[in-house]
Amino acid sequence: MAEPWATLGVDLHVEPTGPGLRRGLTDALREAVRSGRLAPGTRLPSSRALAADLGIARNTVADAYADLVAEGWLTARQGSGTRVAAREVVPPSGTAPHPRAPARPAYDLRPGSPDLASFPRTAWLKAARRALTAAPHHALDYGDPRGRPELRAALAAYLSRARGVRTGPDHIVVCAGFSHGLRLLGTVLRARGARTVAVESYGLDVHWRILAGSGLDTAPLPFDRLGTDPGDLSGADALLLTPAHQFPMGVPLHRDRRTAVVDWARRTGGLVLEDDYDGEFRYDRQPVGALQGLDPDRVVHLGTASKSLAPGLRLAWMVLPPGLADEVAAAKGGVDTCGVLDQLTLAEFLTSGAYDRHVRATRLRYRRRRDALVAAVTARAPEARVTGIAAGLHVLLRLPPGTEQSVVQAANWRGLALHGLARYTHPAARAEPVDALVVGYGTPPDHAWSGALDALSAVLPG
Repeated sequence: MAEPWATLGVDLHVEPTGPGLRRGLTDALREAVRSGRLAPGTRLPSSRALAADLGIARNTVADAYADLVAEGWLTARQGSGTRVAAREVVPPSGTAPHPRAPARPAYDLRPGSPDLASFPRTAWLKAARRALTAAPHHALDYGDPRGRPELRAALAAYLSRARGVRTGPDHIVVCAGFSHGLRLLGTVLRARGARTVAVESYGLDVHWRILAGSGLDTAPLPFDRLGTDPGDLSGADALLLTPAHQFPMGVPLHRDRRTAVVDWARRTGGLVLEDDYDGEFRYDRQPVGALQGLDPDRVVHLGTASKSLAPGLRLAWMVLPPGLADEVAAAKGGVDTCGVLDQLTLAEFLTSGAYDRHVRATRLRYRRRRDALVAAVTARAPEARVTGIAAGLHVLLRLPPGTEQSVVQAANWRGLALHGLARYTHPAARAEPVDALVVGYGTPPDHAWSGALDALSAVLPG
């Protein structure tokens, strides 16, 4: 049976070196403090606990502590133990200083994130408590690489009801964000012999880089008022699309082109990767149904909690055609790489109805923000045209020709984080340049929203 004090201390890695244990321990502790490895205020193990860990006499540790207290490296007070003294730590010569974190902008209107202040902390904690209480012990093991069965079952039911997806739990694989899912799919596609993935002319460069990192070429498709044009898919083995709400242009893929995409996949055996990144947020009519519902055998549906809840959860999912789920699960390495507790909590959040309540509440708040944004832009810059407003967490703000770069630069000077459309244009896209801003209205918390609108209005050309 372990002594009671053996479980009360803290762990400390120290390697005494030198001609004697006392001197070696003293030198090792002094160097750990001098180098900054032991920060000021750090509590050290008791002399008894450290002696037991090192397999040496307790008096040796006590004497070393006393020496360092006398030198001013440590402090010892009754009831608070032995701690590293508060003093300036001078790093060794040649050590590079820590770079300063970049200054946070005063206002952030970049697209891609929700209002993190609106994360439903109380409801999430309640769901986490219920989920953990009900979870069997084996749920905390390495688990199925496809993800927890509770979450996959909850997602199958929710996606069928809310997004028109046709699937069952066995065809769903949980992943750590959309980028992780795309990386897994790129690995599987390359292993199957794929060479080229057709992509949209406008999108996220990080997605194009992920595909390139898997050994796949990306070929941009033309874009017009009906959305991405899939007329020429010759040479493509797969197609990556945002059909419900094109990012960043903001238009849904026309119904005739949705049909054409599925027909191409059936005819050629190609695979369509559907990025449904913000499908829950449709404001002026019912959400556009998932493309996967037209052909579950040829379309991979990818969804994420990054916009509806928070990107920091690192939870996303892939609804895969029959036979592909096993290959994607194998690409994960044979174990579940996503946090089990968050998976169980999200499953409870979905099945209890808390997820629907949260989405409805945030949808109303984001719609009010969108309306305020459109009104502010119309009043300040009548020449600017706001499009892509029917859904999502961003709008496209078209500017007079030749003004995009100067507006973005002016915004940076004012502490307003803002992105231009050029940032989201594929380098090989053959399209006439369009001056526009991609304005996200999800990120600012409520208390900063009016200030963000004022800052945006100030940089728009009048």
